[in-house]
Amino acid sequence: MITLYIVVLPSSQQIAARLRVASNEKAEAEKILQIKRAEGDAESKYLAGLGVARQRQAIVDGLRDSVIAFSENVPGTTSKDILDMVLMTQYFDTMKDIGASSKSNAVFIPHGPGSVHDVASQIRDGLLQGNATKS
Repeated sequence: MITLYIVVLPSSQQIAARLRVASNEKAEAEKILQIKRAEGDAESKYLAGLGVARQRQAIVDGLRDSVIAFSENVPGTTSKDILDMVLMTQYFDTMKDIGASSKSNAVFIPHGPGSVHDVASQIRDGLLQGNATKS
């Protein structure tokens, strides 16, 4: 038995048309991948922002509770006195962290009780100015 095989070679026009289709499909796939990466990146940034917002809200809630508890237990203190104390505690924590890190460079921060008061007043003034511009 003899079998006859016929090989049909595509023409150059057919090859070019198929290459164009393949090129378009590859470009479309790359476009979809870029869109999906961008959507994932946007979602990641949104969730990170949401986490930061929740963290800040928890800090504010904790500070409010601390101010209320402190002012109830120590008569005659004002919320300003308590916030000055909190700022001073944060200042000393920052100084401790800078000193504890072996990789930190020298950072010069005004140091002393008067300097802490100045920093606290600068922070308060900045907040007041920011609130005044919002009004």
